[in-house]
Amino acid sequence: MNKVENFRPRIEGGVGEAIVHDSAHKHVAGRALYVDDIPEPPGTLHLALGLSARAHARIVSMDLSKVRAAAGVVAVFTHADIPGENNVGPVFKDDPLFAVDVVEYVGQAMFAVVADTRELARAAARLADISYEDRPAAITIAQAAAANLELETPQRMTLGDASAALARARHRLKGKLVMGGQDHFYLEGQVSLAVPGEDRDMLIHSSTQHPSEMQRLVAHVLNIPHNAVTIEVRRMGGGFGGKETQGALPAAAAGLAAAKLRRPVKVCLDRDDDMELTGKRHDFEIEYDVGFGDDGRLDGIETILSSRCGYSADLSLAINDRAMFHSDNAYFLNNASLLSHRRKTHTVSNTAFRGFGGPQGMMGIERVMDAIAIHLGKDPLDVRKVNLYGDAPRNVTPYHQTVEDNLAPDLIAALEKSSDYRRRRAAIVAFNANSTVTKRGIALTPVKFGISFTTTFLNQAGALVHVYTDGSVHLNHGGTEMGQGLSIKVAQVVAEEFQIDLSQVKITATTTGKVPNTSATAASAGADLNGMAAQDAARTIKKRMTALAAEKFSCAPADIVFRAGRVEGNGHAMTFAELARAAHLARVSLSSTGYYATPKIYYDRTMHRGRPFFYYAYGAAVSEVIIDTLTGENRVTRVDILHDVGKSLNPAIDLGQIEGGFIQGMGWLTTEELVFSDTGKLLTHAPSTYKIPAASDRPEIFNIALWDGQNREHTIHRSKAVGEPPLMLAISVFSALTDAVASVGDYKLMPNFDAPATPERVLFAVEDVRRRSGA
Repeated sequence: MNKVENFRPRIEGGVGEAIVHDSAHKHVAGRALYVDDIPEPPGTLHLALGLSARAHARIVSMDLSKVRAAAGVVAVFTHADIPGENNVGPVFKDDPLFAVDVVEYVGQAMFAVVADTRELARAAARLADISYEDRPAAITIAQAAAANLELETPQRMTLGDASAALARARHRLKGKLVMGGQDHFYLEGQVSLAVPGEDRDMLIHSSTQHPSEMQRLVAHVLNIPHNAVTIEVRRMGGGFGGKETQGALPAAAAGLAAAKLRRPVKVCLDRDDDMELTGKRHDFEIEYDVGFGDDGRLDGIETILSSRCGYSADLSLAINDRAMFHSDNAYFLNNASLLSHRRKTHTVSNTAFRGFGGPQGMMGIERVMDAIAIHLGKDPLDVRKVNLYGDAPRNVTPYHQTVEDNLAPDLIAALEKSSDYRRRRAAIVAFNANSTVTKRGIALTPVKFGISFTTTFLNQAGALVHVYTDGSVHLNHGGTEMGQGLSIKVAQVVAEEFQIDLSQVKITATTTGKVPNTSATAASAGADLNGMAAQDAARTIKKRMTALAAEKFSCAPADIVFRAGRVEGNGHAMTFAELARAAHLARVSLSSTGYYATPKIYYDRTMHRGRPFFYYAYGAAVSEVIIDTLTGENRVTRVDILHDVGKSLNPAIDLGQIEGGFIQGMGWLTTEELVFSDTGKLLTHAPSTYKIPAASDRPEIFNIALWDGQNREHTIHRSKAVGEPPLMLAISVFSALTDAVASVGDYKLMPNFDAPATPERVLFAVEDVRRRSGA
């Protein structure tokens, strides 16, 4: 114990500091370990899947004798070999590990082959002799609608009287927007390594966003208790929602083979199989009927949303719910009726993808804003601003949540000024009047995105913190790291709480053996939930240490201060490490769990009413584009973003998330096109045919700023979520392309084109506007 002397002003790496991602140096040096990099235990075997060649058919026969006889093959497994449930569906038991009598999409798993090497397993899987009896297949939304195929009854949200408002509206427009899906295209594909242990224990290294769900599903497949299965993941090479549920099949297949053979088994899907076998972002069709006044303000709107869900439910019900939740974006819909069809199709089951249905809902209302502006001859920004949420009674959503934290008007005004939007728009209009081949467009669009799982019970998290006698800290929590920077943010929270340098906090692999019953790292809630749980654990330990320090310093616990690696009180001080050692000698526990459950939220799905979101994250983007009217080629030339992350936990991570999310959204809306054949086969199943944005597609001018503010709700250090909302900022690109195409007809006709806005679609839209305008 020492007298108080000079100390460093603050710790290194605390909350609010722009700290590099904890694995950044390992990423660029190739030293970050992913599942496929883990040294394979002796005797490891490799598994490949046999996939269906039909979209919808009865399995007449399946002869696997050539598969079993192939070189290097050790075993072949079908549904008949499963000791427990033949199911990897996350909510309903409608997603078999292996098909039984019927296949329902091209690429559905039918059997697994285990061999000495990955190459031998894949070669053998192609030798199966399977006979099918084809059945009618609904590939598209239209085909599913014609066959009346739905996962559940249509769902409706209402606010006011939409039909009456439409009937009395001065202006009325009808339209339709079609949006394609999107492949996650994570750099690391689906991969699992299953290692059998004593008795029936199973350790699975899985590239998953949801370890507890993998644990549950594997346990049910193997017919063993949850405590016999441990799922571990240190990091993923990208997830974006594609590893929330989709990792269950490879994990369960590897676990089944490992349990049967009592040898380690790895499955690592190649890109083609991965893209065929796993779900995508949902395709959507949105029809609207909108009434409005001379100023563009909405009187009423009726919207019909229809999505391609695939052959099983997966997470489609919640995803389509969120599409309805975000059909308002930042706008007061006044009198609204939102009807949602969740169409069952004979394609792979679509799944979670960054935004979870929100982007599709927002695209619909942003198309409405553009259509109203063109109809009235107004700047689309003016139409958007007049429709923003405001004071009561213009602050109630279609699901009857009151918008209490509305930043949109002030944030939009700030971006409008900082981006010089009005001057640039005038210059673009002048340019287009004198340019016959190239046309430019500009748009400013907002984002209001609700933060929380809309399935209420998922809004909880746990953590485990140990303090060692040298003052170093071990941190574990239920969140998973997929490159988004969750690990470093939560470590900063713990470092801040103990007032120690970030370098003293050890980030460890997520494992169901340490923190049980966790929720997926999804819904943009990773830092909100796990940061609060880790803080709770740290505070429990800190309270014990505080009591000991008060005893040693002869003062009240309230007089003890943790500051910059030291603990002070009553004119005395010791280092954090010295106090940790003293606590151990005094038999004071230096380990604690932590827990957090999001407050205030509730939701009645039967009525589609409640408060599903704890708060909203806001943002706005101005995008400028140029198109070639002879080819349809287009390019984003400048982007200005102002985004609300509350009081940032780590500005460097947040800025990276904003930029990456925007580019991913831009890809969805411009270049990434999923094409299925008439028989249901995915034709764009490799980077040769599926075009994600390249580095050269990044706008030459890309300005990003963080909104100066903090969360009005009590979140971790008053921060806000940042994972998903930035993706929807890219809707400004689609609206800017709409603006550019509209200029071909002197801004008098609404272009008819859908997403993604590929060069072909842009060209066809240009030609359509020319034809209709007589240009």
